[in-house]
Amino acid sequence: MNPFSSGTRLRDMIRAIRACKTAAEERAVIRKECAAIRASIDENDHDYRHRNLAKLMFIHMLGYPTHFGQMECLKLIASAGFPEKRIGYLGLMLLLDERQEVLMLVTNSLKQDLNHSNQYIVGLALCALGNICSAEMARDLAPEVERLLQFRDPNIRKKAALCSIRIIRKVPDLAENFVNPAASLLKEKHHGVMITGVQLCTELCKHSSEALEYFRKKSTEAMVKTLKDLVNSPYAPEYDIAGITDPFLHIRMLRFLRVLGQGDADASDCMNDILAQVATKTESNKNSGNAILYECVETIMSIEDSGGLRVLAINILGRFLSNRDNNIRYVALNMLMKAITVDAQAVQRHRATIVECVKDSDASIRKRALDLVYLLVNESNVKPLTKELIEFLEVADQEFKGDLTAKICSIVAKYSPEKIWYIDQMLKVLSEAGNFVKDEVWHALIVVISNASDLHGYTVRALYRAFQRSSEQESLLRVAVWCTGEYGDMLVNNIGMLDIEDPIVVTESDAVDVAETAIKRIGSDLTTKAMGMIALLKLSSRFPSCSERINNSIVQYKGSLVLELQQRSIEFNSIIASHHKMRSVLVERMPVLDEATFIGKRAGSMTGSVSTSNAAAINLPNGVSKSSAPLVDLLDLSSDDVPVPSSSGGGFIQDLLGLDLSAAPEKSGSNPTPISGTDVLLDLLSIGTSPPAQSTAPATDILSNQEKSPTSQLDGLSSLSSLPANKPSAAVSSPTIDLLGGLSPNLASADENGSVYPSIVAYESGSLRITFDFSKTAGNPQTTLILATFKNLSPNSYTNFIFQAAVPKFLQLHLDSASASTLPGSGNGSITQNLRVTNSQYGKKHLVMRLRIAYKVDDKDVLEEGQVSNFPRNL
Repeated sequence: MNPFSSGTRLRDMIRAIRACKTAAEERAVIRKECAAIRASIDENDHDYRHRNLAKLMFIHMLGYPTHFGQMECLKLIASAGFPEKRIGYLGLMLLLDERQEVLMLVTNSLKQDLNHSNQYIVGLALCALGNICSAEMARDLAPEVERLLQFRDPNIRKKAALCSIRIIRKVPDLAENFVNPAASLLKEKHHGVMITGVQLCTELCKHSSEALEYFRKKSTEAMVKTLKDLVNSPYAPEYDIAGITDPFLHIRMLRFLRVLGQGDADASDCMNDILAQVATKTESNKNSGNAILYECVETIMSIEDSGGLRVLAINILGRFLSNRDNNIRYVALNMLMKAITVDAQAVQRHRATIVECVKDSDASIRKRALDLVYLLVNESNVKPLTKELIEFLEVADQEFKGDLTAKICSIVAKYSPEKIWYIDQMLKVLSEAGNFVKDEVWHALIVVISNASDLHGYTVRALYRAFQRSSEQESLLRVAVWCTGEYGDMLVNNIGMLDIEDPIVVTESDAVDVAETAIKRIGSDLTTKAMGMIALLKLSSRFPSCSERINNSIVQYKGSLVLELQQRSIEFNSIIASHHKMRSVLVERMPVLDEATFIGKRAGSMTGSVSTSNAAAINLPNGVSKSSAPLVDLLDLSSDDVPVPSSSGGGFIQDLLGLDLSAAPEKSGSNPTPISGTDVLLDLLSIGTSPPAQSTAPATDILSNQEKSPTSQLDGLSSLSSLPANKPSAAVSSPTIDLLGGLSPNLASADENGSVYPSIVAYESGSLRITFDFSKTAGNPQTTLILATFKNLSPNSYTNFIFQAAVPKFLQLHLDSASASTLPGSGNGSITQNLRVTNSQYGKKHLVMRLRIAYKVDDKDVLEEGQVSNFPRNL
């Protein structure tokens, strides 16, 4: 016989395909076989039609196209014999799906077979309909399927129930037709029919609220009784699996009870006893028993139930966590994550077992257990849980350290009871897994350290010890370098010692070694090296004896190929070598970073308005200070939303640090362009500003403004120091020094034409008077110098005195430091402060200014605001 003729048996074709050694040989065999089948189809060969379709199904399962044989399925289905119909229906289910238009031709054959006298042919039709039923077929054949739910043979009733589920999913409107027949199936004794009947009733409840109410009223008690009989039934060999009678029926009935009890207290109360019985009597040493227990727990968690049964369910999950099977432990952890929202206290009892799962060798269980531990943490257990997680961090796998570190940092930040504990835990995390810590985490740590003034000495010493043990951790190195630069003198002199720590001997050279390690270590990135150079600059002022050594380290990077390091090296070398008097002012300690503002920024909840709540003021130098209520955002200047009169020519910008962030002249129809980083930083340091015409020149970014530096926010700010509050302002006529050499033009008390400007009372309340005296710089009529004098007319002294001002966009404003931060009462003394205003619309628009004054009287915060519009017209 020709091996590729239509008479070839299926086994011969399979043998030929398996004998192929290459894919090309297999494709050749398939092509020849398909050609023979096509020829047989063309000849309308009745004898081998069923054999050809069987071979087509095998070819289809191999992934080759077989669409040309679809009509053969319909021909075999229309045959009278059972063998042909069986192959035809099998081919129909494999070769076609519900989207094929050819299915319309088979609906009539299905209807005839559903009414056939041979129950086996009826079964074939039900199987096919349950697999490929479309919405149109469901509507046409639903009455036949509904009738078959009452058929005499249990196998047909079982198949009809499964087919009904398919019909309901396709056409939910037909659900009401199946409610009564489905309810009758729940009374069956045959387990197969019972399982499919329960499945059908569950599906009806999901698609029809009327069906759900019907089954709650009519079937809840019957289902509870049936489940009780099943649990207490004697040994039946035909249904027994590992000593449990029909666990599949157990599970289906528990799921049905879950649907009935969810949201209904009466139905839930009816099934409480049987659920408790299932939970206590089912053995958990076999997989089938564990499956039943899991479904029982899920049912208990879903229904309306008292706490006692839920505690029993959570205890079952706790036993699951001790099982050796990873799958059982994983599903238990998943269920406990749902249960914690229902009864957190019961889950807390299994905390030790859950923490042990974090240390499991299976990655999926570790990750799920860690998520659950994170949900278990609260204020009462944060310390022991954090301790266990950090101890495991020391031995955790590298691939798991990232997730574990993130969770520990989040827990410590969220539930920390005190700052010293927060700092200690974060130092442990940085020491063990500093390379896995994200930037915002160590940023937040620096903010907390900055706010904990009584812990500065303790922190810098703890960081120094940690650095000696784990200098390869990048994030630890950054925080250690930052703190050493800020509080290096406390480290060397053991300032701020606490009772819980022992003194250590650290020389000035040792402190410098920390910063040098940051810039010399091969693995350090640009941010770390830049922070190290800033720390060296600060230590050069703290430790004058090491100034030459520090300068030699900084000079080495003058030829660096990294522009950022090269620029810092040149500028810092100039500061150390040529500007001794200015250096101590430049490198003073960072102002306290507002913790609430930083947290708000991380949460994306910062607003543009300025808070005026009465919070305790932070004692910072005037001109750069802010209260603990964020009057000033040191990292992100807020805008002032107060409206301005139309004559002023624009809206006010909040000048929180005495800086104007707007461009020089504002062109109509265009957005204002920010001024260069040089102007901002020089203004901040009271060193003068570039004229507006030069704002586009290359910036001499002395302190690495963040906008042009790839380093982090805190790194850029670590080089900024506030001016002392008690340092008097420079006289108006004194020259201003440029950091890189050179002097600014001399100041004069009158303009080129000899004009003299009268003093004005800029603001006066019942107890405070502010007077402005004016002068001009020679050759620059756009710039006005203002000497503000503050008088306190009340008998009480004002402390923590802060003066702030805001101007429209066409003005640029710079504030020097005030002469003092305490204003004596009864007019016995005054505070002075220099302001410099540049009017880009000189001759067209006049000066206007908003004022804000904050101070303390008898430990109470006072905030006053006003507007100045009575400036001399020729300014």
